[in-house]
Amino acid sequence: MKPQKGDYPEYAQKYLDLVDDDDIISLLEKTNDELNILLDNIPEEKGDYYYSEGKWTLKQVIGHLLDTDRIFAYRLLAIARGENQPLPSFDQDLYVVNGKFNSRTLRDLIDEYKLLRESNLALIKSLEKSHYQNRGIAAGNSVTVLGIMFMIAGHQKHHINIIKEKYLI
Repeated sequence: MKPQKGDYPEYAQKYLDLVDDDDIISLLEKTNDELNILLDNIPEEKGDYYYSEGKWTLKQVIGHLLDTDRIFAYRLLAIARGENQPLPSFDQDLYVVNGKFNSRTLRDLIDEYKLLRESNLALIKSLEKSHYQNRGIAAGNSVTVLGIMFMIAGHQKHHINIIKEKYLI
């Protein structure tokens, strides 16, 4: 089952357009596998590469994925558990600057990301389907748990495409 418009913010449509499977567990497993294969074949020296002035390095892209997946998972957990308080937004550029990802090795970031994705997948698998339609406010937008799950998958796919197109040339 795919989320309906209104289950996710308008800005996330570009992410949902990248995923065509309606089985979220299968979709996340496939996306994780695709990302693992991609990341495992990137040499360490590519970590500091950026494709244009002012763009993030590959290490910063992986760091951004870490931050975003953690935030999406927190939102998903909070809303699934019935949180009524609005959940805050975040400034991705500020997080990347303060994450100091370029001081770490690419392998370290990749290994951490793999662990995080497995943990998030375990969380998602633990939810009852009745929780999928729980609704809350995140970053000023009405979202459902299902909408967030598909945002996670679409955001991963978005960055898989960017890594392939811009960083692995």
